[in-house]
Amino acid sequence: MDSLGSTASQAKTDSIKARAKFELSRYWAYKDSLKTENYLQQGKLLAHQSAYLKILYQFYEAYFLARVYPDKSEKIFRKTELQLRSYSTRDAYLFRAKAWYEYGILQFKKDKYDVLTDIVFNKSLPLAEKAGDKPFIGSCYLILSNIFKNAAEYDKAETYGLKAIELFKKDKASSAELVSAYHVIAENYTLSGKNPKARAVLDHTWRMLLPYPESEHLLDYYAAEGLYFTVGDQFKKALSSIEKGITLSKKLKIAYKEQRLLLQKFYASYYDKDFEKARTVLVYLMEKPPMMKLSINRLQLYHGMAITYKGLGKMSLAYDWMDRYSKLSDSIFHGKLKSEVNALEIKYKNTEKQKEINELKANNVQAALAAKNNRLISWLLGSISFFLLIVAAFSLLYYRNNRKLLAQKELSHQQHLNEIAQQQQLQYSQAMLEGEEQERRRLARDLHDGLGGMLAGAKINLSGQLENPPSDGQRANLRKVIGQLDNSVTELRRIAHNMMPENLLNFGLKTALKDLCETLMTNSTKIDFQAFEIDGPIPEQTQITIYRIVQEMLANAIRHAQATKILLQCSKNGHMFFITQEDNGKGFELNSAHAENGTGLNNIRNRVGFLKGKMEIESTINEGTIINIELHVD
Repeated sequence: MDSLGSTASQAKTDSIKARAKFELSRYWAYKDSLKTENYLQQGKLLAHQSAYLKILYQFYEAYFLARVYPDKSEKIFRKTELQLRSYSTRDAYLFRAKAWYEYGILQFKKDKYDVLTDIVFNKSLPLAEKAGDKPFIGSCYLILSNIFKNAAEYDKAETYGLKAIELFKKDKASSAELVSAYHVIAENYTLSGKNPKARAVLDHTWRMLLPYPESEHLLDYYAAEGLYFTVGDQFKKALSSIEKGITLSKKLKIAYKEQRLLLQKFYASYYDKDFEKARTVLVYLMEKPPMMKLSINRLQLYHGMAITYKGLGKMSLAYDWMDRYSKLSDSIFHGKLKSEVNALEIKYKNTEKQKEINELKANNVQAALAAKNNRLISWLLGSISFFLLIVAAFSLLYYRNNRKLLAQKELSHQQHLNEIAQQQQLQYSQAMLEGEEQERRRLARDLHDGLGGMLAGAKINLSGQLENPPSDGQRANLRKVIGQLDNSVTELRRIAHNMMPENLLNFGLKTALKDLCETLMTNSTKIDFQAFEIDGPIPEQTQITIYRIVQEMLANAIRHAQATKILLQCSKNGHMFFITQEDNGKGFELNSAHAENGTGLNNIRNRVGFLKGKMEIESTINEGTIINIELHVD
């Protein structure tokens, strides 16, 4: 949070400030709507005419609107994802993945669990992998773990949960996500009967949260610990943990998590056979819109009321709630269970008539009804399990066939890409050779026309002085000749420096680039050079190529653009080297003949291509030019 605020106020460029403002709006989206809207508008103003940043603004706007205007938010997320398809950068892939993810969350809130699962598997995960963003890949794995946990697919939930934890551990900025992943895996271990593993994860999570006594993540911890104690028949300990969480949730004013803890309190009270307390909790929860909004929550509450009234001996009410549970369950499972609910209703009515005829047998009838209800519930659960097993089998068969087809297509596509890459590499190599040949010819002209002429003049003047003893005037001429020779030496050194700067070989790339900028600076031309972690190991030939690229970019900005202010930024991240140059020169049309065929830009393109890089140029007439370059420096 503090680092975002610092970046938003102190960043060098408006684009970086805009991105920081957008992230601040997302941080406050569920905490302070006024701050969120202010940060959004500030970021929008800083985006200026950047089409890409304007698209990102839509993403953050949709995130802000999701809680109050979900339908409008859905449309904006889809629009954002479509517009980002015209960009092929990793950042664009990442935001496409996030747009799909948030759209899927909105579908989940409409009880479309299959839609969310499909989106994560087939949209968000592939795009996140294409972007190479491991923390967000971990977020996708985490929500899949949650989905499978809720579907009682505990082995799959464990697999995806552990994958998420592994990725979050590698990224120090993902500590909050790591804690959330520990909560999910702890609950999954508890539900799957792996209590020792659940306890170990809970203890580790507690140590992480101990320095933060009012952290929101403690609410999830207390819920997971309450579940652990409930499953272990330690109901007093369960209720103690849950009450701690409820107290903290009230203090933090997080209503939904308080309701989630209350649901855990119901289960602990029910299994502790405190049926009246369990019923009171359920009645309270059923009055809360956030809890009742999701059908999966309503299903738990209806079933809870049925078994609680059964525990209280109120079989009529137990039947009513079981009827509601069955109807809702039918709607979730596509009507498969309607006939069984009808059968239950008929049996119940027959029992009621029998009770009116023979009150002396009422207790026996109630016992029989309870037994039938238990058998029906067991049958329903078995039917659901069988149905899910069939769906899983068909899904696995479809997935395997589809995976084979995709593998064949991927192999063919990869072969085609390799052929294209080889052709491009040959073209870039040929262009580099031609560029080097042009460089040699230019050097020959410089030596012949510049240094050669100077030395020839010096020779003629010296020859004239050898005929007679030197007079005062001749001494002056000799001094002139010496001056010419000095100029010749200076010119020779300049040409040699341009051919291969010694400080690059002796002191490294950062020093060479700094010296280059200082050499080119004049009273009318200011150059601001910024280097970030570029001192790492880079092959010498690659350093020379980078130096030539920067040399050509600066020369173009000074000679052709006539810039008076130039910002040059160089940074390295892993095997990627980034160059950004901004100037206030006269700019040019990107589609003009000069832009397409200019020697300077062609030399830069060829060298960028030789290093398997990418170059993007934004230029506006009379406003300046921005050049962004990404290079592979393996």
